[in-house]
Amino acid sequence: MDRLSLDLAVPLRTLRVELALELGRETVALVGPSGAGKTTVLRAIAGLVRPERGRIALGDSVWLDTRRRVDRPAEARSVGYVFQDYALFPHMSVRRNVAFGGADRVEELLDRFRIAELAEAKPADISGGERQRVALARALARDPEVLLLDEPLSALDAHTRNAVRAELQELLRELGLPTLLVTHDFEDAAALGDRIGVMLDGRLLQLGTATELVREPADPFVASLTGSVLLPGIARPGADGLTEVELDDGGRVYSAERGAGRVGVVVHPWEITLARSAPSDSARNHLSGPITSLVPDGDRVRVRVGLLTAEITAAAAKELELAPGMTVVASFKATGARLVPLAG
Repeated sequence: MDRLSLDLAVPLRTLRVELALELGRETVALVGPSGAGKTTVLRAIAGLVRPERGRIALGDSVWLDTRRRVDRPAEARSVGYVFQDYALFPHMSVRRNVAFGGADRVEELLDRFRIAELAEAKPADISGGERQRVALARALARDPEVLLLDEPLSALDAHTRNAVRAELQELLRELGLPTLLVTHDFEDAAALGDRIGVMLDGRLLQLGTATELVREPADPFVASLTGSVLLPGIARPGADGLTEVELDDGGRVYSAERGAGRVGVVVHPWEITLARSAPSDSARNHLSGPITSLVPDGDRVRVRVGLLTAEITAAAAKELELAPGMTVVASFKATGARLVPLAG
């Protein structure tokens, strides 16, 4: 299997998208807010947008090289593209939509995606999950060597989303194609991507596995995207080899990492414990404040205390009899307080 490599620059009206990336038999998920330039990258690979500068190649096959004036048309690039809204032809049946990608494998793909019984239905008459299967079948009917997925789960309701995410995860693993997927949802990126690239304002802030991004965010935006708490402050050397951080809101916390000057203290919600009074445990950091919100999430509860958000079990929340307005102490260890530099 050839590797897909790209190094491109695409000027847009409000930003400039610049990305260099290489991927093999894996799924790389580009995650970031709307307008970060994620879809532009897919469109450039597919030949639907021409970069100002760049090179795109699949192994020895060069699809774009602006310096050498090479630019293969979209139909000459071995790409399967699933658009955000699936872009199915409303006047065509499911069978004809799949056949538009390529006629040779239609029956096989209808069976594979469990949509054979829908073959004569029109897109308006089937569910969102079924439309996604049709779009995937059409993309694979081309026998592509690269798969591009634009927000593949965003059009689905919450119930359908979980089931389709599991199906898509299994499919991507089975296909083993170089796959680039874009999403604004970190949970989807973590479930589907072997690696995740975080994009903001047309730039790649960090590339790594979901675990690497959660444990070692290289940027405040990466930290917030992964669901971590970010406490801004000023760092200076403290006692016992720790770094002391005087927070902007007047509190003080300690980190086992070294830092100086303007920093953000990154704390994961699941590393924060709550108590009615300061506990006598190994946690070095204790911040008290009133509870401003409690949000149930399955068997967990997310509790907002000042700038902190703790994630605790529903059983623990019930045992503590937590309620909005109640003053509690949020505690976390110095080893759980990571530092990222902040501007200024």
